[in-house]
Amino acid sequence: MSSEQNNRRQFVAGAAAMAMAVPAMAKSTSANRMAPGRVIGANDKINVAVIGTGGRGFYVADRFDKYGKDVKAGACQIVGVCDVYQKRVTAGKERFQCMGTLDYREILDNKDVDAVIVATPDHWHAPIALAAMDKGKDVYLEKPMCHTVEEVKQLIATVKETGRVVQVGSQTTSGDQWWKARKAIADGMIGKMILSQGSYHRNSTGGEWNWTIDKSAGPDAKGEDYIDWKMWLGKAAKRPYDADRFFRFRKYWDYSGGVATDLFFHVMAPMNICWGEAQYPTKVMGSGGIYVFKDEREVPDTFHFMAEYAKGFSLVLTSSMANSEHIPGTVRGHEGTIVMVEHGRFEGFAPHITVKPEKRVVSAEYKAKFGDEPIKIAVEDKDTMYTHIGNFLDCMRSRQKPTLDVETAGHAQVAITMAVQSYRQGKVLYFDEKAFKVVDKAPKA
Repeated sequence: MSSEQNNRRQFVAGAAAMAMAVPAMAKSTSANRMAPGRVIGANDKINVAVIGTGGRGFYVADRFDKYGKDVKAGACQIVGVCDVYQKRVTAGKERFQCMGTLDYREILDNKDVDAVIVATPDHWHAPIALAAMDKGKDVYLEKPMCHTVEEVKQLIATVKETGRVVQVGSQTTSGDQWWKARKAIADGMIGKMILSQGSYHRNSTGGEWNWTIDKSAGPDAKGEDYIDWKMWLGKAAKRPYDADRFFRFRKYWDYSGGVATDLFFHVMAPMNICWGEAQYPTKVMGSGGIYVFKDEREVPDTFHFMAEYAKGFSLVLTSSMANSEHIPGTVRGHEGTIVMVEHGRFEGFAPHITVKPEKRVVSAEYKAKFGDEPIKIAVEDKDTMYTHIGNFLDCMRSRQKPTLDVETAGHAQVAITMAVQSYRQGKVLYFDEKAFKVVDKAPKA
């Protein structure tokens, strides 16, 4: 094996060990071999298991189940559920009439499972996805793709090494507007790209991520209330059980990046599609603060960042959990601007994108080709969740690259992870793409 492959396997084995892994299973994960996946025919039913059956995981599993029953009969079925909270395992078993477990490794060791949905807290995304690929499983990996820049590198390398299909679960990227904008930019409708803008705003009286706490649940509880807290912590810092951290994990740096990783991923991934060529940032600056929701949270309720790219353009994203007014999603060029979502909600449907020429500077050639008045380009209305699921299942059969593959998602992930680091460290950060790491000074060309 190469040193990179060996390092990745050590990473997977280490994550399992720190989660109190069963020795035989940990040895299997780190072994110098990988399990082959089942060859899936065009008419075969794909067996899917979900790891992490909280609110999001349960929803995604439900969509997969309904896709296999109502959208494309026989395409897939849910055959297993896993969570560290027994109550959630039981609910999943009853809903999908399948096996259930508190230990994700039982899912990965099950040869009848073709693919897994990973919908755990962020800090478990990469360890489980990496282990699943080694076990011959394809992966529907919920956003954010992972928790660190190093994990981005490991996921990209492992997909190449194993040939597994990984669809990152930001279903908005299956919307039509990003692909229409991509074509418009490629056709020259905005000229040289100079600036992209977007936002993600919400507002609530209780503060974002303050989900309901089951007070009877915990590691010392019995029966349905039992939580395997050691497993849940995994590689994260060891702490006594904290219900707020368990049920409201997005408020804490150990398990999440807050606004950036929960919401900006839905903006960054489409932007990388629009640009035509997914790119890593060269320079990132993050800012914001806890301005309204002054509870136990560590992550800011208001957050924004700027990023610069080697091809000579910038990105500005803004967000607040204490105000709901969005900014239109746009890509600005020297000769025109594309507005992808006038209402600003990147997950919402927009019936058209609008190209607005810069009348004062457009060339005669541009005017002859596109005119100098705003152009509306129709966008197809479709269920992006089912489209995203269908694309994943189709790619499992064809072994083609899915809509939101790990490389495209990785470019988005690096930017938002750097923004979090910049905010926390209070300084501008740079990305050394050759070394694939975040640095304090711009790397030499």
